[in-house]
Amino acid sequence: MSVEIERKYVVVSNAWRSDVDGGERMRQGYLAVPGTCSVRVRVRGEAAWLCVKGPRQGDARSEFEYPVPLEDAQEMLRDLCGDRLIDKTRYRCELDGFTIEVDEFSGANDGLVLAEVELPQQGMSLPDLPDWIGPDVTKDDRYYNSHLSRDPYREWALPSS
Repeated sequence: MSVEIERKYVVVSNAWRSDVDGGERMRQGYLAVPGTCSVRVRVRGEAAWLCVKGPRQGDARSEFEYPVPLEDAQEMLRDLCGDRLIDKTRYRCELDGFTIEVDEFSGANDGLVLAEVELPQQGMSLPDLPDWIGPDVTKDDRYYNSHLSRDPYREWALPSS
C-alpha cells in the first residue's frame, strides 16, 4: 500500500501550456464509488491499471494500484463502468523538485482544467506556485474524478454574475 498526498487546484488561465510536456491521453472508469472508497480502471496509451483509493484524511489517502491486461481494462470500461467515465489529457511540469500534473478534461467535463501537486509527506511546504494555478479545491469533492464521473462539470449550475 502507498499513501497518496496531493493538493488539487483549479487552473485559471492557459499560461500553463508553455510550462508542460506533450501530454498523454487517458480514459478511466469507475467500477465502484461508495461513500468511502473508489475502485477505478485506467487506460493510458497501451497500459492499464486497476486502482483502489481509500477515504481522504486531510490531503492524504491510501492507494492500491495494480497493472492489468489492456484487453481486460478495455472490457471493464465498456461493460462495467456504464457512463461513469472520465476522458482527459495529462500534462506534467517540474517546479522546484515537485511535479505538477495538469489534467485537461474532455467529453462531459470539457472546459475543466485541474492541477495536482503530489507531496512526498504530509505537512510539507509547497513551492511558490505559478500564476496559472488558482483556488485550492483539495477539500471539494466535486473536483475529484470519481465525482466528476457521476456529476460532470458541464452539468454544474453556473454561478450567476
